[in-house]
Amino acid sequence: MAETKREIERKYEATGDDVRLPDLTRVADVASVVDKGVAELDAVYYDTPDLRLAAHALTLRRRTGGDDAGWHLKFPVATGIRDEIRAPLSPTVPRALAALVRSCVRDTQLAPVVRLLSSRDVRHLLDEDGALLAEVSVDAVRAERLTEADGPATASWTEIEVELADDVDPALLDRVEKRLRKAGLHPSASASKLARALTETGLGHPAEDTRESGKPTAGTHVLDYLRAQRDALVALDPAVRRDLPDSVHQMRVATRRLRSAFRSYGKVLDRTVTDPVGEELKWLAAELGVDRDQEVLTERLQSRIAALPRTLLLGPVRGRLRIWSVARRSGSRRKTIAVLDSKRYLVLLDTLDALLDGPPLRPAARRPVTDVVPKAVIRDYDRLAGRIEHALALGPGIPRDLAMHDARKAAKRARYAAEAATPALGGPANKFAKRMKAVQTVLGDHQDSVVAREALRGLAVQAHLAGESAFTWGLLYGQEVATAAERERELPGVWAKASRPVLRERLMA
Repeated sequence: MAETKREIERKYEATGDDVRLPDLTRVADVASVVDKGVAELDAVYYDTPDLRLAAHALTLRRRTGGDDAGWHLKFPVATGIRDEIRAPLSPTVPRALAALVRSCVRDTQLAPVVRLLSSRDVRHLLDEDGALLAEVSVDAVRAERLTEADGPATASWTEIEVELADDVDPALLDRVEKRLRKAGLHPSASASKLARALTETGLGHPAEDTRESGKPTAGTHVLDYLRAQRDALVALDPAVRRDLPDSVHQMRVATRRLRSAFRSYGKVLDRTVTDPVGEELKWLAAELGVDRDQEVLTERLQSRIAALPRTLLLGPVRGRLRIWSVARRSGSRRKTIAVLDSKRYLVLLDTLDALLDGPPLRPAARRPVTDVVPKAVIRDYDRLAGRIEHALALGPGIPRDLAMHDARKAAKRARYAAEAATPALGGPANKFAKRMKAVQTVLGDHQDSVVAREALRGLAVQAHLAGESAFTWGLLYGQEVATAAERERELPGVWAKASRPVLRERLMA
């Protein structure tokens, strides 16, 4: 069974070979330093032959010795902060950890690449009550390359590692660092022992991007954006598997941005090639959305119920909603993981990689960004304008609801196109994207109301058949009808701001 630990640490080294710890009791809040002895650690790091895990700043190791022997998989969170997922010792990579790196590794075999033998001299920094503040270790490291490569097969160095204890103010690390710097120590140039070992034993850094630099073309600009979204998709896979907050939503957004960019920038990339990939991205977004959509809908109905006076809650309203929600979400997470484990999903990731490595560029891709990208944004804007005009011309009812939903999707596409253009076009594109987001928000709340009404009707039927009062569900239905009408009245004003000619002029300037 894997467990997760948040690791907040900093690494230091000396200019020469003499690595000595200063008196750390002079650090504020540190009352004593306790020598915990020396531990002998033996860690074998695993990766693919082309170092895909290292390229994503991931480390996977099997370590013996010390008090946390086992398999460790580390994910970067921020500078100096990583989540370490642990699993018990076993001869091969545990399935739980292998699943978390599958989006990077795909079908490639993981194998040992480096072995690190560390003699770790450990000290605990304690406060006046004897509580642990941080662990400081002086590590004498010997690295051994386990694969074929040019250069030295071994390397040795000494470093100091300061790891914060749980629930301790990170400001302690700043105070410890100040003391270490005064003693002649400085932050390590390598982010991790593995990174240093790869460099010093001849394996080097993971393959770096060697694409040509220079004046950006429409093609390089669009491809950079697509690669960023592809990387986000791959990075969010393990977060979804770990059930981290908002991870499903963010992964779904990455799939939508990819698909939207394929459609918006069809003058740059051949859509006969990208459209089939877009359909697979649409499938993935839909599969990921099952759980997320239900969660959003449940939260909306719960907030509606919470806002009602008690006197208007007739019958077991909260219990009925709870039963309904659980029934609809039953097995949804299991289904999400099954999608991420499916061959279809892995083929999609491989297809994205192949497309971005050998993009189907059209002639416009060679033109300057400012000649191509603004026109793509305006095309999406004009498409949105037509849909909004159509929706506003309809009377209340299902046809208008459907037209508003179509306009919402067009607003999202226009927004994503403008966001993709922002690195090249700057402020005008950023402002344009914000205007499109405002329109999308109004249309989105309208669509959420439509979906909520359908759910409330179903809940009212269930309550009636169970002999319960359906009054409250009808009341909530009426509130959603009023919300939709309010958004319909609000839309013309929001659209007027978003459709000002000056926005188009600045975008095209």
